[in-house]
Amino acid sequence: MNQDKPPLDPHPLSEYVAWAGSRNREPLLGVLKEKLPKDPGNVLELASGSGMHINYFAPHFEHLHFHPSDKDAEVFDNIKKLSSDHGNDNIADPVHLDLTNPETWFNAGTPHSFAAIFCINIFQVAPVSIADGMMECAANLLDDDGFLLIYGPFQVEGAFTTDSNKEFHQTLSSAGVSEWGLKDVADLKKAAAHHGLELKEQINMPANNFSLIFGRK
Repeated sequence: MNQDKPPLDPHPLSEYVAWAGSRNREPLLGVLKEKLPKDPGNVLELASGSGMHINYFAPHFEHLHFHPSDKDAEVFDNIKKLSSDHGNDNIADPVHLDLTNPETWFNAGTPHSFAAIFCINIFQVAPVSIADGMMECAANLLDDDGFLLIYGPFQVEGAFTTDSNKEFHQTLSSAGVSEWGLKDVADLKKAAAHHGLELKEQINMPANNFSLIFGRK
């Protein structure tokens, strides 16, 4: 599989992101099938990128309405094309949502209107400072029983859980971009606590990743 691995490129429409996304979508779908509500509701994706994940998940949950979002409008056409190509009529048009700009947080919906929010593979190439905005945004948008799922590779209490994650961190760091690298679960927990959320579950995933599920205290 590694022989087919494209060069590291975090752009949402890159071959690398497509390759990484195709590896994690089935395990993530399994988690969502267990955690998403059985009743009708709304689900928001933060940093949807190309839209590959939301368009893969949506057909499995016809009772739910999915809302893609991203801070970068250049990906919107690709998201809409995928939704059209797959006939996914339970996916809304993508909206601009920037976690550093609270004025954009309600572009996707009204306060407390989402049963779940998920965000996939963002923190290894984003500054940990966006965790505060993500938690505050989630606290505003989630309903009382809603949850935020964050997927990706992380350090745990200042340590790498595997040698491969340490190597991945070193590869990211070697690119010379200050915010690239594996963040620590502890920093996300600290940000969550500031906004009335807490880590409810830390699920081990394939390829040494985690699904971190946050909910209200």
